[in-house]
Amino acid sequence: MRVVELSNHPGDMLDAAARRRVAAERRVLSVYDDELIRYRARVQAVRVRRDRARAQHRWWTWLRLSLTTWREQRRVPRPPVPAAGPTDLEEKIIAGIEGEQQVAAELGRALGDDWTLLHGYRNRRGEIDHLLLGPRGLFAIEVKNLNATVHVDGDRWRADKYDNYGNLVEQRPIADRKGRSPSVQLNEPANDLERFLRTRGQPVPVQRVVVLAHRRSRLGAVRHPTVRVATSAGLLPLLGGQAEAELGRGQRHELQRLIEHDHQFHEKRRRPSPRSPR
Repeated sequence: MRVVELSNHPGDMLDAAARRRVAAERRVLSVYDDELIRYRARVQAVRVRRDRARAQHRWWTWLRLSLTTWREQRRVPRPPVPAAGPTDLEEKIIAGIEGEQQVAAELGRALGDDWTLLHGYRNRRGEIDHLLLGPRGLFAIEVKNLNATVHVDGDRWRADKYDNYGNLVEQRPIADRKGRSPSVQLNEPANDLERFLRTRGQPVPVQRVVVLAHRRSRLGAVRHPTVRVATSAGLLPLLGGQAEAELGRGQRHELQRLIEHDHQFHEKRRRPSPRSPR
């Protein structure tokens, strides 16, 4: 299987999240440094007044300022606690990247050179983790690396998490930052890609699959699904089913060219144009 990386959006997100974490740590450290400078200045000012009182034999003033110095010295700012590691957002992105890499590796072991995996396609409706193009059609693959039992009811998705004793400990909807379930998250850009290909003389159906990549992922109740859903182990049997469109080598080459062109078009629209020199 050949792999074409169109973009690395999760990697970019991870880099941005790490930069934000480092910047926040630097801001906290800068605030601590400022507090430390102010603390030292307060202690030094009280010491000067105390020593002056002693030199002038003003003993009551010296005693009062000695106590004040002692109290000020005890108010030393606490240094910030070092970050324990990546933030929850970073951990989530890392898990997503690992899931995508796992699925790509499994496909690579099973599929031959007549298949192409295009990673990180994006259009105006969103991003698709993988586009798999081969003799048996064009597949849009969304990867979710969830340690949970996933239930699907149309475009409503839910994750149930159990402890080691089988007790339900968490139940939450599965959605991205825009509130889209995995099926909506996949169908919106897949529909847009399908329309684009049709207008370019390639009316090829885009087959949609959401893969639950985590080794502990389980598929629960599934009602009225709008995409195919499979655990990682069930992905390859889906690809081996009845093909919706048999694609020859020439047509696959043209589809890949169109997909890359469409991706590059939307990437250019996303990037701000450089300012012209005045």
